[in-house]
Formats: sequence, C-alpha cells, structure tokens
Amino acid sequence: MKKILIATKNKGKIKEFKEMLTPLGYEVQSLLDLKEEIEIEETGTTFEENAYIKAKAIYDLYHCDVISDDSGLCIDFFEGGPGVYSARWLGVDTSYDYKNNYILDKMKDSKDRKAQYVCCIAHINEEGSHEIYRGECIGEIALKPEGSNGFGYDPIFYYPPYQTTLANVSEEDKNTISHRGIALEKLLEGMSK
Repeated sequence: MKKILIATKNKGKIKEFKEMLTPLGYEVQSLLDLKEEIEIEETGTTFEENAYIKAKAIYDLYHCDVISDDSGLCIDFFEGGPGVYSARWLGVDTSYDYKNNYILDKMKDSKDRKAQYVCCIAHINEEGSHEIYRGECIGEIALKPEGSNGFGYDPIFYYPPYQTTLANVSEEDKNTISHRGIALEKLLEGMSK
C-alpha cells in the first residue's frame, strides 16, 4: 500500500480524501497523524497558489508523496467571495451555521444566486515534481439551509441537476459531482500516467 500525506487538518476533507483514495490502494495520512504541530500560512491569492504553498511546505519537511487542496465557495453576489477566504471568512472560529445564515440574510432579496465550489489539488511526488488539478461544481445559493450530510457551506449550496442542496446528497453521489471529486479524478488520472 502506497502512503500519501494530505496537508490538511480539516476532518471533513480528510474523510472525503480517505473515501476516495483508500479503495485505490493508498494509505492516507494527514497533518493530524503527525507528531509535530505544523501551521502553514496561506498567503496566495488563488486556490492554485494556496494548494501549492501547503503541499510544498509539507514536502520540504518530509520529502514524500503529498497532496494538498485549497477550496472554497465563490458567490457572484459577493463578487466571487468568500473564495480563497472561505474557511477564514467572518473569522476563523465562526461557525458555518452563522456564515450560512449571514449569506442567506444578505442575499434574501437577490435574484442572482449563482455560485460555484472550486477545488485545486496540488500533488508533489516523492521526486519533487508537481502538478495542480482544478475541479468546479456549479450551482446556486439556496433560499434556506437544507440537509445534514457534508460540511461547511453544503446546506446552502443548491445543485440544480439533483434539485437539492449538497447536504442532502449521499457521500457516494457527492464524490462523483463535487469540486473536490472532480479535481481528485483529474489527480488520479495524472498520477496513473
């Protein structure tokens, strides 16, 4: 079994990556599995830059197969925000319930509800060469939160082909259509070459 280190402490992301990578023969570890405390400052202005910054920081320490993603919700009403600041938006310790209700409140009279989830995954292999893969999931902001699956902004992200929010979609289905699932599919294609 091949080891791969995911440069994140986000339990939701770790769970999604494990669900997608373990059946393919990878032993998935994350920053939560390491003995030392590692903080990586995301100083990039794009998803691509932040994904690479995180992967490179871990690669420089361990020189192993590393993947890192940066992802977020881009809402037209907020001129593409919260974007790369999705996790830190309105404060790092602010709950997603609060963030979701804030968005719904600000957009209550808006007809333009277009939004997209974006995920960029950086992969640095053991030799140090890297690639970046981008996935997007196009949808809109729902009128109210719905569902209990997923995490983050999923309860307010309405996915038109399924006629519900991502928080109402099974993990299995979500992994095939989500921004992270699409980026990961591209990553796996790239890794198999």
